[in-house]
Amino acid sequence: MARTAYPRPELVRENWTNLCGEWEFEFDFGRSGRERGIPQKEKLERRIHVPFCPESELSGIGYKDFIGACWYRRTLSVHPRESERTLLNFEAAYHTTEVFVNGKSVGIHRGGYTPFTFDITEALRDGENVITVCCEGDPRSRFEPSGKQSERFSSYGCMYTRSTGIYAPVWLETVPRTYLRTVKMDPDPDNSRLFCDLEFSGSGEKTVTLTAALDGKTVGAATAKTTMKVLKTVIELDTLSLWSPESPVLYDLKIEVAADGQTDAVRSYFGMRKLELDDACLKINGKRVFQRLVLDQGYYPDGIYTAPDDEAFARDIRISMRLGFNGARLHERVFERRFLYEADRLGYLVWGEYANWGFDHTDSDGLQYFLPEWTEAVARDYNHPSIIGWCPFNETWDRDGKQQSDALLREVYLETKRLDRVRPVIDTSGNYHVMTDIYDIHEYCQDIPSYHRRYDQFEDGEIFENRPGRQTYAGQPYFISEYGGIKWSEDEASWGYGDTPKSVEEYVERYTSMIEILMKNPRICGVCYTQLYDVEQEQNGIYHYDRSPKFDEKTMDRLADAMKKKAAAEE
Repeated sequence: MARTAYPRPELVRENWTNLCGEWEFEFDFGRSGRERGIPQKEKLERRIHVPFCPESELSGIGYKDFIGACWYRRTLSVHPRESERTLLNFEAAYHTTEVFVNGKSVGIHRGGYTPFTFDITEALRDGENVITVCCEGDPRSRFEPSGKQSERFSSYGCMYTRSTGIYAPVWLETVPRTYLRTVKMDPDPDNSRLFCDLEFSGSGEKTVTLTAALDGKTVGAATAKTTMKVLKTVIELDTLSLWSPESPVLYDLKIEVAADGQTDAVRSYFGMRKLELDDACLKINGKRVFQRLVLDQGYYPDGIYTAPDDEAFARDIRISMRLGFNGARLHERVFERRFLYEADRLGYLVWGEYANWGFDHTDSDGLQYFLPEWTEAVARDYNHPSIIGWCPFNETWDRDGKQQSDALLREVYLETKRLDRVRPVIDTSGNYHVMTDIYDIHEYCQDIPSYHRRYDQFEDGEIFENRPGRQTYAGQPYFISEYGGIKWSEDEASWGYGDTPKSVEEYVERYTSMIEILMKNPRICGVCYTQLYDVEQEQNGIYHYDRSPKFDEKTMDRLADAMKKKAAAEE
């Protein structure tokens, strides 16, 4: 298996070096590696295949116990030029990562789910260079958001095998002294224009040229000169073609930053779509869209947190769409950007979420451990048209007898709204709401008569509340953001919700009845079925863990037909 595609589709440079592949590797259970001089060692004890975590089979190691710290080492030949900078990029690593070049520390990143970059130019020498990486983490610490990584030795329930260390692509790229760091794009389809906020590294005057194209034809351009490290500009478009799930049109965007006789040229893309929320539903380009979502946890049997190949992202989206789903909750983690690119390309709606489980949300002091990486995730994914909302927390259960810190959730909600004024924000999916644009609940009742009693209709201002006394409905659109979870497995030790149906027909009847009842309610703006595929012992997916279907084609068609029916909220 190999990961060969450029990892950052929204900001592509041609001059890059893929660092996925074999690295030297060493466990550091006592976290004593710095004292023992590992950054200066000439050789580490083992070999590992990056970007797969050491717990995975694809890494070549498959060690499943807790790993307090681990080290990576790789030599590479570099011939740096005085006029260029060399950037070392990591898509993600768990949890605290320190990077050394030729024995010298070049930076530390804290957080297990967002990308980070170190400018390693000053530490390089002409010829052979040694990159050494230390990753440390403990999902039992209460300070590290760790998602569904098990805090026990073994997986159990809906907690799965851990992913320590590097678990996403690593790459090197060479850039001019003055180069583009980030671009933030805000589409304005009503006026056929795209607002762009650009940030640069490097000083002095620079000429910035942006060129938008559709189907290979230039449809808009902008040029500006600046001496600042930020630039706000706008591209007027001659041709307007809207992005939607039915027609996911993407424009190409070329950005050139010229300074001191050098040019940093990057390729990007954007979608023109308008997102709104009315009193009952999400609207895309003025049209109500019922969210037919499925829970996707981004796990793989042989790679755990890491897709075995670059094509896996599109495959997962396609098997979801085959069942009538138009999107997903990307659950309890931050997915790779290549997944979001495929969602943009295929017209697949997603909610941006975070790995809040494992983090102590009962104390507002926890903001210092939570907010920095969450804001990194929002900034990273802001430009993707497929993302229709943000949800930083999931199921903030009471912990050790203490309730959630409402102040913490409120501050995270407000900061998210400050970063993104357009997309709706759910403060905490399921429980317990403090400030939220959409009111969601999790519903795992398996009794169909009870479903009828709860959802056949809502009285004016009254809704079904599964957490009475802890949260208050204030008239927002109503979202069943987890439901179903019907267990279907021959393994008696497996985990799921409710009793296993006695036959395929009973499964289909339960599945179709649930969605039909929910779709008939005009106050319900969307649903999210748990889940697309099994993950380890949680075997309540419609597909097996290896993505093979659990049912024959005729049965899959019946499930898809039920999901595709028109919802009352769309009328």
